[in-house]
Amino acid sequence: LALNHVQERKQFGKALAEFQGLQFMLADMKIKLEASQLLTWQAAHVLETNPESLENRLHPCTAKCFATDSAMSITTDAVQLLGGAGYIQDYQVERLMRDAKMLQIVEGANQVQRAVIARQLLKK
Repeated sequence: LALNHVQERKQFGKALAEFQGLQFMLADMKIKLEASQLLTWQAAHVLETNPESLENRLHPCTAKCFATDSAMSITTDAVQLLGGAGYIQDYQVERLMRDAKMLQIVEGANQVQRAVIARQLLKK
């Protein structure tokens, strides 16, 4: 939705997609999305391979924390790219941003995930 918007919306006589700052924002959104997917797949693979290993519990904590922080960042940037329209409930981006915030909190808040990660790292 945000990608289509910046390609179609014009400011100062050119599409928003032509502004380098917005291009970098889109690139960062893509990087965070891809990294989140890879961390999640890695966590699933490690848990399937050896579910009893305590060390393997670090992977889901890392994936959950990174992916939900990334989701919040990506959706916040998407709202920003849409401008005022991003806050209107007619666009699903506004709801996705609220959902992303909720995901940072449920199933162990990200601060708890960080504490688990730190404890595991300090054991080594």
